[in-house]
Amino acid sequence: MKSKLSWRNLMFIGSMLFGLFFGAGNLIFPVFLGQQAGSHVILAIIGFLIAGIGLPLLGVAGMGMTRSENVFELAQKVNRPYAYGFTILLYLTIGPFFATPRLATSSFQMGIAPFIGHGNEKLVLAVFSVIFFLTAWFFARKPSKLMTYVGKWLTPMFLILLGILIVVALIKPMGDLSFQPNKSYVGSPIFSGFTEGYNTMDALASLAFGSIVVDAIKNLGITEPTQIAKDTIKSGVISVILMGAIYSLLALIGTMSLGQFSRAENGGVTLAQIFNYYFGSFGSILLALIVIIACLKTAIGLISAFGESINNMFPKLSYKLLIIFASVIPCIFANVGLTNIIKYSTPVLMFIYPLAIVLILLAVLSPILGDSRWIYGMTTLFTIVPAIISGAVSMPKNLQISFLISANDYLPLSSMGLSWIVPAAIGLMIGYLIEKLNKK
Repeated sequence: MKSKLSWRNLMFIGSMLFGLFFGAGNLIFPVFLGQQAGSHVILAIIGFLIAGIGLPLLGVAGMGMTRSENVFELAQKVNRPYAYGFTILLYLTIGPFFATPRLATSSFQMGIAPFIGHGNEKLVLAVFSVIFFLTAWFFARKPSKLMTYVGKWLTPMFLILLGILIVVALIKPMGDLSFQPNKSYVGSPIFSGFTEGYNTMDALASLAFGSIVVDAIKNLGITEPTQIAKDTIKSGVISVILMGAIYSLLALIGTMSLGQFSRAENGGVTLAQIFNYYFGSFGSILLALIVIIACLKTAIGLISAFGESINNMFPKLSYKLLIIFASVIPCIFANVGLTNIIKYSTPVLMFIYPLAIVLILLAVLSPILGDSRWIYGMTTLFTIVPAIISGAVSMPKNLQISFLISANDYLPLSSMGLSWIVPAAIGLMIGYLIEKLNKK
């Protein structure tokens, strides 16, 4: 058995992790943020990076530091019933209900739609969704091969293709960074960027992909728990450095695009306009390749992670059956359209993100705070109520509940979408004090 991984293997695992993370939202949302933030784009990028790469790194690190095999094991530090509920909701959110169908829809909108005539979109999207998820299912059948499929093949191809756009856009910018920011980015661009980073779902995915990294490290012959934790964190650092650089450059390109285009309803439209501006008809082909590769590799990872994790929780449900479910359901949901997927996923994200962040932070702080059930339980308990309110506030207007909207206004930092922070801190202090009193 090996005592530690070589830098070559660490780079492959880091590349795999980057490839698993970097899907549809990772292309769309930084560009959209750049357009919305205008002259405040640098501050918005800072907030976006905290949520978009800081939290995912902490998530991967937390899995390593607590030596948890999977999300379910980590969430059991609160209690077992909560672990079932949280883990199932997490995997349904980043899996078949929201994140995974968005991958096919984004691929279609940016990569395929420009080549087909009006009136045929629904039929072609349905056919494309079947082909996309059939391919993802095929590769997800062998999770032990993920490092080869994603880390060694698909990610390098993706980086080369995307690098072509970034280099050209920086050499020949469409505009500058002096454009007027949109309303939400005028007063608090950092916090607006932070909540925009929720949409990538990477902090949620980090809890799922962390277990894939641990498995990959074990498959390479590392068995000592401390070394597994170290190699997991090193792989996470490699991944987020790549992600941070690309996020920042895409956001800047999004802002500069205002020199040629008006603000679009989502980043997918803007990205298509940018490619067409620089490369003409060839740009549509280049974008199609970039987006399909980016989304396919993430879909493979999410389908595999869903199958392995739910199988661990319910061993009677076979991995093969679960990945079929995780491929068929998003194939159906992908046909509702990108804008609708984003709209209906936002309330769920605003609910589950605070719970995931709290779990990640407690895992990272475990060397200091320990693994007390009082600390995990009380912090989570005090986070759930504002998380429910945040989700309710983000519902479509026809589904909003008026008294919950009013309750949200009384919570500190609610205007920034961070109403859960103060209650979570109070819960942490109460849990810590109870734990100390119990010891005495």
